Amino acid sequence: MAESMNEVKHRIASTKNTRQITEAMQMVQTVKLNQIQGQTATYNEYVAKVKSVVMHLAQSHLLDSQQPSNDQAHAKKGPTAYLVITSDRGMVGSYNSNVLRGTNRFIAEQTPNVDDYVILAVGGTGADFYKKNQANVAYEYRGVSDIPTYQEVKGIVKTITQMYNDHLFSELYVCYNHFVNRVRSDFRTEKLLPMDRESIRQSMDGATGAGSSIQTETLTAEYEVEPSEQEVLHAILPQYAESLVYGAILDAKTAEHSSSSMAMKAATDNADDLISSLELKYNRARQAAITTEITEITGGQEALNH
Repeated sequence: MAESMNEVKHRIASTKNTRQITEAMQMVQTVKLNQIQGQTATYNEYVAKVKSVVMHLAQSHLLDSQQPSNDQAHAKKGPTAYLVITSDRGMVGSYNSNVLRGTNRFIAEQTPNVDDYVILAVGGTGADFYKKNQANVAYEYRGVSDIPTYQEVKGIVKTITQMYNDHLFSELYVCYNHFVNRVRSDFRTEKLLPMDRESIRQSMDGATGAGSSIQTETLTAEYEVEPSEQEVLHAILPQYAESLVYGAILDAKTAEHSSSSMAMKAATDNADDLISSLELKYNRARQAAITTEITEITGGQEALNH
């Protein structure tokens, strides 16, 4: 009995140490979540302006002049690319599994033949998963900051755009978890390339910004463009592409921190339940041991009296 009590006592101490760790990790993730939500608010002000301009250009048919030369050259001449955004680490609850499950389902619907698609992975979990499953991982980026910066994303967008221009793929979808609130995130896909009116409309409907909805007014007015339509499009479309990818990564990171915080909270709550159960077990064992000792003493006293 004494040995059993010592084992239970050791398990209680070990579980309390684990609880301290999970509680600290929950607090850290909550701080990161608050920080990234603050950055998201600033980003949304910028992306609202960029999306508004691009939507107006699309509604005024200025994008139509952009389409034939470049995008027709890509049409059906290469595989489809999927930009999959996951985390680099574990302890994020069901975050990664939701992204990978949703992406696999979407790929099965769009391009069931493995030769018809390539994976562009942002995050080590997704890269490792698709490499293990023999998929063609054409690009991977690891080590995205906990609070991603715009400069980080510019490098990713530049590389992906160059791959598109080199005809390594014909169209691009971004797949990630969209942050809804602190207890919920939804899997989302958005078409990024080729950039046409339909993909832009879908992006507006999807509202890439983390937890936000970007509203743009319907515009039918004609534009007078200076210095030229091509120069305006050359300036605004790269910013639009960068804003989409940055918004997706920012959104995904927000969902990741939220999922990690919830996972650590669940682990802390489970530790509390286990500690309560073990303490009850320890107290019962201790009470049984004391009762046994009292019984033995009483029995010995009665034997001496007789």
